[in-house]
Amino acid sequence: MLSGILSVAYKETLHILRDKRILILVITLPPVLTLIFGYAFSSSGLSDEPVSIEDRDMSDASQAFVKMTGTDNAFAWRARPANGPDAPDLLREHVQGSLIIPHGWGAGLKNGHPLALQLYVDGSDTTTGDAIKGELEQVLGDYQLKSRQDMIDNLPVDVFDMGENLRKEVRDEFSSAMSPWTLNTAVLYNPQERFIDYVIPGIIGLILQLLTVTLMACTVARERETGTLYQMMVTSLRRSEIVIGKVLPYLGLSILLIAMTVAVAYFHFGTHFQRLGVLSLICFLFLCCSLGLGLLISAFCQTQTQSIQFAVFYLLPVLMLSGAFSPLENLPPAIQDIAETFPLTHFCHAFRLVNMQNADFGFIVGDLVFMLVGAVLCCAGAAFLLNRIQE
Repeated sequence: MLSGILSVAYKETLHILRDKRILILVITLPPVLTLIFGYAFSSSGLSDEPVSIEDRDMSDASQAFVKMTGTDNAFAWRARPANGPDAPDLLREHVQGSLIIPHGWGAGLKNGHPLALQLYVDGSDTTTGDAIKGELEQVLGDYQLKSRQDMIDNLPVDVFDMGENLRKEVRDEFSSAMSPWTLNTAVLYNPQERFIDYVIPGIIGLILQLLTVTLMACTVARERETGTLYQMMVTSLRRSEIVIGKVLPYLGLSILLIAMTVAVAYFHFGTHFQRLGVLSLICFLFLCCSLGLGLLISAFCQTQTQSIQFAVFYLLPVLMLSGAFSPLENLPPAIQDIAETFPLTHFCHAFRLVNMQNADFGFIVGDLVFMLVGAVLCCAGAAFLLNRIQE
């Protein structure tokens, strides 16, 4: 049996080495895509977001607030001309948002009737719009805290003398209300809050599944088109030997691709990997499942064109629904059930649990079993379809 597997593996290796262009593409694509995706997800916060600001009040308070907003690196502020249209044209101004300080804003802060600032955001990008709103609310809160402290510092001495005559309970409650309330936060598992560390499993898994499924999807279909598949069917080779022999070369190539991707993530983006033995097991089972799926698609399709089409139709929902780049919990429950059928979903879940949260083996055993069963079923299904070809 071993000699049969090795003979098929040797034949498939020759196919891989013979197509120099595809081989070069396969070897260079993973590190290049890792760099591209890594830079795209290296930061999750706002940075130099173009936002315009218009001060229609021109009071001391409004100018002090404008000065404070200028210290926030989240925005690249652009001044709007005074007395412009009420609603800015964000598209023509090439900004994601526009902040307008209305007339009488500074006076309203003094007379007890503060006016609201007007913020316009681009609703076509819901993520950036919410981030701009949250960042500006934080800046406004900081300014309000500073103004309150300045007001307390400038109170007349008589006010403090009057305060001494108040009951202690009232003074304590007033002091608590006027002091900033704080929140002590301890970040676990990812203390530096590096978003790149969260998405690295998704980058690795997506690149591997893209290459393994598409490459394997063409193997049997290529043999069918050239006629060599039927020659293999009449030999003494078992169907299991053909399946394993075809998977082995791509498994070795995929392990090389994993090593290249991990090296780029470690040396270039500073992503640290722990418990490499468990991570290697997760990657191995995921590769077997992905290669088996590609082989199943290839055995089912009649031509390489059909195989590529089936592979693309499968990979499109996987990209969006597997939780590779965003938490799976953000999806509706029914969509989450669909996402649980994807090997990439379980790969990302297990990889993050081990690498970021140092979880015990019991937390990932379900994901490992799913990928193992998926690999066995896909390879068995491919062998079954090959049997039907001979019939």
